[in-house]
Amino acid sequence: MALIEIPEEHRMLQELVRKFVDRELMPLEPAVLAREAEGGALSLTPEEEEPLHARCKELGLWGLDVPEDLGGANMPSSALILVQEELGRTCTPFLFPPDSPNLHMMLAVADDYQREHYLAPYAAGEKKSCIAISEPGAGGDPAGMLTKAVQDGDDWVINGRKIWVSRVPASDFLIVMARTSPGKRADGVTAFLVDKGTPGFLIERQIKMIGGRRTYELVFEDCRVPNRNVLGQVGQGYEPMQLRLNVRRLELGARCIGISERALQMMCVQVKQRSTFGVPLSERQAIQWWIADAATKIHACRLMVQAGAATLDAGGDVRNEASMIKVFATEMATEIVDHAMQAFGAMGMTRELPLQLMAQQVRVMRIYEGPSEVHRMAIARRTLKQYN
Repeated sequence: MALIEIPEEHRMLQELVRKFVDRELMPLEPAVLAREAEGGALSLTPEEEEPLHARCKELGLWGLDVPEDLGGANMPSSALILVQEELGRTCTPFLFPPDSPNLHMMLAVADDYQREHYLAPYAAGEKKSCIAISEPGAGGDPAGMLTKAVQDGDDWVINGRKIWVSRVPASDFLIVMARTSPGKRADGVTAFLVDKGTPGFLIERQIKMIGGRRTYELVFEDCRVPNRNVLGQVGQGYEPMQLRLNVRRLELGARCIGISERALQMMCVQVKQRSTFGVPLSERQAIQWWIADAATKIHACRLMVQAGAATLDAGGDVRNEASMIKVFATEMATEIVDHAMQAFGAMGMTRELPLQLMAQQVRVMRIYEGPSEVHRMAIARRTLKQYN
């Protein structure tokens, strides 16, 4: 099918990543599935991850969207979505360092000091980061956050709680969003860089999520950070945070395409092999409609993600597109994976296949980076403004 024109360089990158997924990540799936089935986290062991990182460096799959002056390849979003699509085909949890969304937020507003001490080592894969946005009770409303930061001389003192934060124990620093002016306006939120081990920063608890994931609840009690750790302008942290969220939502869309492609592939192979009452499942109209709908929706979603990435690369506003992609892609993947599980019958319910883990992953995706209901509200609000 002819889609948006893809440069040859980007096609070569996608093919390289596809081979990496097939040769390096897929073989690790059985071990990942077995650990998760026994109640373990969805993660790789250091012994598994270390050779993968070495292979990434060997292949040039490192710092793909990092600027050239920081040692990266400076790939645009239109190339990175192809990478995410390929990574979505496997349940083996792996990212090409560094974590792209935080990178883009820091690139937008980091000053010289922050570029040297945080951005540069982060871009090189020498440091890891995470971001703390959500709070207990605030749900999908970043503007409703209650965590406060008050200036005290040359420092800022942070007090409050954050929840649903991923990768905290492995992170060298966090980007913490806190309110620096009263009220509930989004323009009173500021981003702070908080180092691991800073006094007053506590990991309250680990929260086990479905799909083998782990998140954390954090407490900040008179957590003091220097003024130089204010990321961007005071009171103006929402816009760069929104950039980070938009990048992440496009990535999620691409990931859902990869998940859906894998599920569709497994379903097609299965229904050609399995017969019921003497007839192959592939000849039954209900199954054929599942397959036709899946292929159609994957095609539509791929076009949406490619268009969104092109808009982002051109410097356009992708907030509405990102919301549409977030809703459409996650619900598409939910449906396709569910149909694939149904086609496998009882086998589709086992933890021996990746389908159950994929189903749990896409279920979580419908919540984080903004739940579907909030995105639908935002889409409707913008659409209503469009037609006066």
